[in-house]
Amino acid sequence: MKEIISRSPGETEDAGRALAEAVKAAAKKEYVALYGELGAGKTAFVRGFVSVLSPGSRVKSPTYTIVNEYRRGEVPVFHFDFYRTGSEEDFIALGFCEYIDSGICISEWSELIPGEIFETIPDPVTVRIDKISESERKISIDGADIDL
Repeated sequence: MKEIISRSPGETEDAGRALAEAVKAAAKKEYVALYGELGAGKTAFVRGFVSVLSPGSRVKSPTYTIVNEYRRGEVPVFHFDFYRTGSEEDFIALGFCEYIDSGICISEWSELIPGEIFETIPDPVTVRIDKISESERKISIDGADIDL
């Protein structure tokens, strides 16, 4: 497990960029599950992540759309926000499993993925962002074949 202390949104984006570089080097379709309370910096992390894998894409939270697709790189990146979901039916209607097979996925509020659905994700990378103070975050990254 890798732990990073971030002291600004820019440093949180840097951590996202570092993970994206590792994912890109691994050359496989990864699933990145983000965990953290409201305002922890999950979207900032995704901004950095997407900037490497889909250069020039404008990242915003997909809270109301549930998924944003970024297709400016070699492999599409799918950015989920599961804050407004929760039932297995929601995930089936979304076509969630097809996304996993189609590109690199990164999701906010991963704790809301039903257990039966989460178990279908092969070797997810987990990123936990914890608030230490108003300006500091501890970012813990753990996952298969990812070495930062």
